[in-house]
Amino acid sequence: MPSDPRVWIATLRHSHDRLDGLVRPMTPEQIRAQSYCDEWSIAQVLSHLGSGAEISLLMLPGALGEGEEASRDSFQAIWDVWNAKNPDQQAADALAADDRQVKALEQLTGDQLDRISLPFFGMDLDAVGLVRLRLGEHALHTWDIAVRLDPAATVSADAVRLLIDSVPTFLAPRLGQTPARPFAVRIRTTDPERDYLLATADTVVMTDWPEDGTDTPVPEVSMPAEALLRLAYGRLDPDHTPASVTGDPADLDQLRAIFPGF
Repeated sequence: MPSDPRVWIATLRHSHDRLDGLVRPMTPEQIRAQSYCDEWSIAQVLSHLGSGAEISLLMLPGALGEGEEASRDSFQAIWDVWNAKNPDQQAADALAADDRQVKALEQLTGDQLDRISLPFFGMDLDAVGLVRLRLGEHALHTWDIAVRLDPAATVSADAVRLLIDSVPTFLAPRLGQTPARPFAVRIRTTDPERDYLLATADTVVMTDWPEDGTDTPVPEVSMPAEALLRLAYGRLDPDHTPASVTGDPADLDQLRAIFPGF
């Protein structure tokens, strides 16, 4: 996982540019159409990204040590404003707010990036951690829109390369849901190549595949890293599973149940 925050910021800029290129040509009907998210239209996905950008900007001075930490109580007022916008306003304003947030990160000095520290659900995020959270949200919600225009759409490759190592370390233990019976599977990915062991008991744990293998045989699935990233976010339903994914259908369904999304 690259430790240079500017690599992450540049990838977030690319994700913004992709989102902008998708949304600007949309008709009002398309903006109001259903996104991949069951309960959100495309406009509502954009509203979520726009309000998230404003909240990120609100939190930045505190993370830099240049102002007070933003209170979570202040977030509701931002959400209320965005929820009151009509779909056309949500779309246009989201692109503008998103651009402002990326520009704010791009304009930080090296010293400021080094000083970033943000308490977040028991973690202390540095600059990479802060941008990683936004990039994951941004890249996947951009896909939520892109896939309604092109069913074969994928998450941007540069985002996948940065985010894939967050699946075992960050996403699986937080988003994974344990099934009724213990389950273990080997997961191999391509582009980039990874080799993991996922095991469930009281929690969902993903580790690198042991050099000596496992005491008992486990099934194996193989997929592009992009598909594994979407799986972790609950976005690998059968209709959006690439033909290159291999494995027993029952094992794939079990993985989908472990990662139902949120």
